[in-house]
Amino acid sequence: MLKSAKPYRTVVFDLETTGLSPFRGDRIIEIGAIIVEGGSIVREYHSLIDAGRPVSIHAFKVNGINREMLAHAPKPETVMPEFKDFISDSVLVAHNAKFDIGFLRYEFSRQGIAFSNRHHCTLTDARRLYPKLQNHRLETVYRHLFGALPDKVNMHRALDDARMTARVWMEIEAFKSSTPC
Repeated sequence: MLKSAKPYRTVVFDLETTGLSPFRGDRIIEIGAIIVEGGSIVREYHSLIDAGRPVSIHAFKVNGINREMLAHAPKPETVMPEFKDFISDSVLVAHNAKFDIGFLRYEFSRQGIAFSNRHHCTLTDARRLYPKLQNHRLETVYRHLFGALPDKVNMHRALDDARMTARVWMEIEAFKSSTPC
């Protein structure tokens, strides 16, 4: 008897940061991630991170994360190895993956953690599949696909954004698999 193949596994994730560029000293302050296997959400990961860096006014206006919220959060030295174990060698998915992957690469490098995961971008897919949307922000794509945002969602918080991105990813993957080549 043949064993069935292991379900295809992706990790959909989102980051919140102190600013826009790791090369200007900005750091990750929140990670939210969802494991998707065989078209189902099977596990979640979330952590705030005390990176020892002030949150810029611009970043605070976007994500609402302040210094007090980070005061008792674990340090990157704890979170990044834990997160690497969570993602393993999975394909990563993010909305605007270039931004998130850049920060992830930088943080893993700071910790001496090898990082070679392949990645996929739902923003790129949305631009290709839904070119007539007024913009391709996560909330716009989500509303286009599902009609309304989930109840009690905290936009621009890592876990809620990862959950929404996971739903968008699964919808896009279902669409692609149902469309003839």
